[in-house]
Amino acid sequence: MHPAKESIVIDLEAKLNASPFLFVADYTGLKVAQFAELRNRLHGVGARCHVVKNTFLRRAAKSAGLPEVGELKGQTAIVVGDKDVAAAAKVLKNFTAEFKKPEMKTGVVDRIVVTTEQIKAIADLPSRDVLLGTLLGVLNAPASQLVRVLNEPASSLARLLQAKADKDAANAPAPAAPAPVAEASAPAEAPAETAPAADAAPAA
Repeated sequence: MHPAKESIVIDLEAKLNASPFLFVADYTGLKVAQFAELRNRLHGVGARCHVVKNTFLRRAAKSAGLPEVGELKGQTAIVVGDKDVAAAAKVLKNFTAEFKKPEMKTGVVDRIVVTTEQIKAIADLPSRDVLLGTLLGVLNAPASQLVRVLNEPASSLARLLQAKADKDAANAPAPAAPAPVAEASAPAEAPAETAPAADAAPAA
């Protein structure tokens, strides 16, 4: 492959590796102003839209270890982002409803292929911020404390849990000592069994 083309594939691979999701769309028929509007809306939710060649996308996806997304035809654009897949899917769903373009082809979320219907379902999910807020409310813990714990490396978290367990064990009341058991006295010897008395002789 020509060095310039190879550079494009490498750059595209880096974009795919940096994003937890990939949406693939056919933007055929989309006007320049409309495409610019789509990019602006996606930018507002931390996502980006790139025009790519199908052959380059196939090569970059393979190098990035992504699953096969099926046959790619037409004028292809991809949407990638930093984190909030639901927000990006929502922008695409609303934009398509408004302009009838672009036509969604497929997607990959957490390295799992998703269909166009599944992308629409993702669009109906709450945003990441709403989900995090709900989680914080359920856990009923101070946000700063929760963030610190979630950001702890696994080894540090394990030490933290072990320290808490040790502290709980140290503060637990000591079990009561068992009452002394009195020594059992030796059983009294049973009286010796006597032979039955002979029948008295009958009186004369």
